[in-house]
Amino acid sequence: MTQAPVVLVVDDDPSVRSSLKFLVSSVGLRVETFDSADALLQRKLPDAPSCLVLDVRLPGASGLDFQRELAGRNCRTPIIFITGHGDIPMSVRAMKDGAVEFLTKPFRDQDLLNAIDIALQKDRSTREQEKEITDLKKRFNSLTPREQEVIFLVVSGMLNKQIADHLGTAENTVKVHRSRAMKKMQAQSAIDLARMIEKLESSSELRPREGQTPSENPS
Repeated sequence: MTQAPVVLVVDDDPSVRSSLKFLVSSVGLRVETFDSADALLQRKLPDAPSCLVLDVRLPGASGLDFQRELAGRNCRTPIIFITGHGDIPMSVRAMKDGAVEFLTKPFRDQDLLNAIDIALQKDRSTREQEKEITDLKKRFNSLTPREQEVIFLVVSGMLNKQIADHLGTAENTVKVHRSRAMKKMQAQSAIDLARMIEKLESSSELRPREGQTPSENPS
């Protein structure tokens, strides 16, 4: 079951944290507040769709520096910046580094809630894509080396007979490997299989291959 989304608020002003928690809670969202970036880092981030409402000016490192630190930790939680002292270069840097929104105080409550909705949808989508890639990787890793070899040749556009000639094996053997691989990958067609491999390659889970060399020990 998917856990309820969480909004993480980091601001060193207790009154701001309190008001933001009240606002976000009023629309039925779970909220956790922190008075510093370090306080957030000491807590394990929730395994649920989430976003970060972050003050630009924090004790120690700025919110912008913290944004880059999170990126360095491979944390892609969407960030919404809030500030009472923003400027254009600051907002440009934040957005360039992937922030969902940059709001200058005083801002309308609805503007923040809209930004939170967008950020949560973004994180939810990212998590769904990551789960799909993880599932595809498990399926791919369940294939034998020869089955992996065969499906790369299938998605390159080769016919069974061409694959058999390329691998130096019988066409019926290729058909068996292909059928088993398709079943394990849960692919309905060669096009479906090609899309799966493309997703794995795009996610860097597989190194893109332009072709396969004949096996030294054909089946």
